[in-house]
Amino acid sequence: MLNELDKEMEKRGLNFVRYADDCIIMVGSEMSAKRVMRNISRFIEEKLGLKVNMTKSKVDRPSGLKYLGFGFYFDTRAHQFKAKPHAKSVAKFKRRMKALTCRSWGVSNRYKVEKLNQLIRGWINYFKIGSMKTLCKELDKRIRYRLRMCIWKQWKTPQNKEKNLIKLGVPKWAAHKVANTGNRYAHMCHNGWVQKAISTRRLTAFGLVSMLDYYTKRCVTC
Repeated sequence: MLNELDKEMEKRGLNFVRYADDCIIMVGSEMSAKRVMRNISRFIEEKLGLKVNMTKSKVDRPSGLKYLGFGFYFDTRAHQFKAKPHAKSVAKFKRRMKALTCRSWGVSNRYKVEKLNQLIRGWINYFKIGSMKTLCKELDKRIRYRLRMCIWKQWKTPQNKEKNLIKLGVPKWAAHKVANTGNRYAHMCHNGWVQKAISTRRLTAFGLVSMLDYYTKRCVTC
């Protein structure tokens, strides 16, 4: 039935995109937008016999829209609007990532990495038409930081922490000092020696997918 709506909008020369019953119509001014909203709503209700949900329908600038998880911003260099993951989509990703890197979750760190990789690949494959290099860099840092906390907790005792730090290239004096600092996980994983031991390179070797690298390979905008 909504094919009839597509034909009507094409007949009127409107620029639009529709997925199921979710539709965006693009016009040049607020006045035109209000007129189109009024006329198309009337067509849907009177000609197609459908009800328009006016609480979800609105006239707005691209920067104020959320469509299928995407938001929009104006690229001053390209002089056009571009898509990116909406703030709500990013917040949802962060919540899921946080759950997968919970220190009290009683599974192995290797399993956590496996589930993180599934989340990362699925999210990037969905949003790959958007611009998000800077976002991927920020999320990569956050994921690695939280994994370091999981690994630091897994090492448990000061003796085991010291032994593992030395094994991963930390000088003995520094390893002893860091290992006996305490169990302040968040604080310790900002420590330079811990970051040196559980480095980005080592986390990659452990199997963690880099969001930035995966996005760079698959994006259609960069």
